[in-house]
Amino acid sequence: MRQDTIERIRKFSEDRDWDQFHTPANLAKSISIEANELLECFQWSDTDYDLDHVREELADVLVYARNLLDKLQLDEDEIINQKMTKNEQKYPVDKSRGNAKKYDQLL
Repeated sequence: MRQDTIERIRKFSEDRDWDQFHTPANLAKSISIEANELLECFQWSDTDYDLDHVREELADVLVYARNLLDKLQLDEDEIINQKMTKNEQKYPVDKSRGNAKKYDQLL
């Protein structure tokens, strides 16, 4: 995420004095709620959806995720790369390419 976008998200919450409500638990709940609203965009069709609505709900998820990163003082690149390293080990290309099975089901 670009730094100017991060600062805009932070300023939005600061201007409204919302940090007091941004506990890790509240932010995690909000991410889940917004992710479900995103899922609702695809409730009746995998192909017939309103892209503008999808964009709004996905943005909500990302904003709450950014707030949680700030609250826990986490670096998004660091935690993503740590997780990608684990995923690469769990899902080796030779066993998982073109295969949707969970890592413990790969032969």
